[in-house]
Amino acid sequence: MILITTPTGAIGSQVLRNLLDEAPARGEDLRVIVRDPAKLPDDVRDRVDVVVGSHGDAEVVDRAFDGVDAVFWVVPPNPLAASLEEAYSGFTRPAAKAFTAHGVQRVVAVSSVGRGTPVADRAGLVTASLAMDDLIAGSGVAYRALACATFIDNLLRQAGPIRERGVFTDTVPADRPEPPVATADIAAAAVRLLLDRSWTGTGEVPVLGPEDLTAADRARIVSEVLGRPVRYEQVSLADYAAVFTSRGVPEAFTSGMVDMMRARNEGLDGAVSRSGAGVVVGATTFEAWCEGVLRGAVLGA
Repeated sequence: MILITTPTGAIGSQVLRNLLDEAPARGEDLRVIVRDPAKLPDDVRDRVDVVVGSHGDAEVVDRAFDGVDAVFWVVPPNPLAASLEEAYSGFTRPAAKAFTAHGVQRVVAVSSVGRGTPVADRAGLVTASLAMDDLIAGSGVAYRALACATFIDNLLRQAGPIRERGVFTDTVPADRPEPPVATADIAAAAVRLLLDRSWTGTGEVPVLGPEDLTAADRARIVSEVLGRPVRYEQVSLADYAAVFTSRGVPEAFTSGMVDMMRARNEGLDGAVSRSGAGVVVGATTFEAWCEGVLRGAVLGA
């Protein structure tokens, strides 16, 4: 049996859909942990075993991991956590114990590129995610951390400003190339690992987009796809932090986001080469993603 956490999330929902297509033919049953089963689509709810609750809760994971061979693990964002350690490793600790107690064989989780770089220990949420990887790997379970570059899909959060003002913002310099990756490609990489019973040990699987693009490149492509001018504006880290503060986000999460963006500005996403051993290069180009996803979100078509 394969268990999927965050089955209604951006990546978890795609992992679940892909597994529903492939797992039955391989004799794999599916189980999900979800806080609100009503958020599962009707055509999904009746095809999976549902455990209700939070996968950060010891009692919930103890029930959910019974009879499970493989787990897809994602820590949901928690801006209200007292610390980043609590948000990532603290949330994961009950599951790490349950992996061992229930004899789970393999765990695949969403993490970040950056391990081994000069900024890895001061990269905010990325640093916390890498510590979570170490916690899971230390449990004795076979583990693969999907070390992802920045998600292309993050741009969806700015569909409104793109539509209304023809602008999107970020903290990176306009001329810094990055390998943004689509969540669809991350989900596909996760599914391949979850269905593969042959791998053992622990390690990272870097997941990168198929092309290096600057923010200026992305603005040009978005403009071409939408048929209207869209420009990029770089914002300072101070202004970036002020947005979180104005929304009442606590200092721990705000600082973690700022530190992550600072590390990204210093080249965090360029830590891995596409030619490296074991690197997964996604098939989704930025232009294809804009055509298939962003266009509808901005133009409603």
